[in-house]
Amino acid sequence: MTNGLMIDLHSHSNISDGLLSPTELVAHAAQHGVSVLALTDHDDISGLPEARQAASLHGIQLIHGVEISVTWKKRTLHIVGLNVDVENEALKTGLAAVRQGRLERAKQMSAGLEKSGIHGSFEWASARAGQSILTRMHFARFLVEHQYAKDTKSVFKKYLVKGKPGFVDHQWMDLESAVSLIVNSGGEAVLAHPGRYDIRRTNMLLLLEEFRGLGGTAIEVVTGSHTGAQYVEYAKYAQLFGLKASQGSDYHGKGISFMEMGRLPALPSGCIPVWQDWPHVRLPSDPSPIEN
Repeated sequence: MTNGLMIDLHSHSNISDGLLSPTELVAHAAQHGVSVLALTDHDDISGLPEARQAASLHGIQLIHGVEISVTWKKRTLHIVGLNVDVENEALKTGLAAVRQGRLERAKQMSAGLEKSGIHGSFEWASARAGQSILTRMHFARFLVEHQYAKDTKSVFKKYLVKGKPGFVDHQWMDLESAVSLIVNSGGEAVLAHPGRYDIRRTNMLLLLEEFRGLGGTAIEVVTGSHTGAQYVEYAKYAQLFGLKASQGSDYHGKGISFMEMGRLPALPSGCIPVWQDWPHVRLPSDPSPIEN
């Protein structure tokens, strides 16, 4: 909670891999006390007009966002863009190319599952995705519904990680291109949920140095998949590199989210909130202290 505002700058609708439509997502956010919400669908901004209309009905300040998939040193990372211009042609073209890559990856994932005796995943996932992009989460839901795994979390370990039947070593957009698309569309580039990456301290330092040098300005400190200890850890990284701090639940829907909306704790003290200079968001009160 920030000065009476609950700010959530990372969420997903069914335009990517969330369960709720943009309208339903905004309504859910409102029901859980969110005042400022960023819709950050994977590699797609087509849900923002619908979300904006819903936000006006619920009295929520909507931040135009996106989450871009990136390959860095053979690892997949995610970069969130906040306050992007949805009419920017370069952004729209770049995201379209990433979505085409997602489709090709989905076909390869399905082929891998077919070889292991699991049939029909592409057709099922495509039907569920509809006009939305195909993601690993759609395949995860297929595997759960067809009783190959008990839940989506166990699916990833059993089928969708390196060395497993549904894993595809895909090359996403490079870090420089992703940050450039965001910044040149008037947005701020944020390194999403850094605690989820299998990166040791040396590489994290290299990543943040490169990210900052390319124009990245913030890092997610408080996010649904981080522990309390990681709030502290990444607050210190933000301070070390002079980066602003962001926060977001990374909400996808009931049963497949790390955290419910409206439950984000305050940023640790010493953090400069990414929204500090946004004219449409009030300045925060003093955040909670970092505990060593």
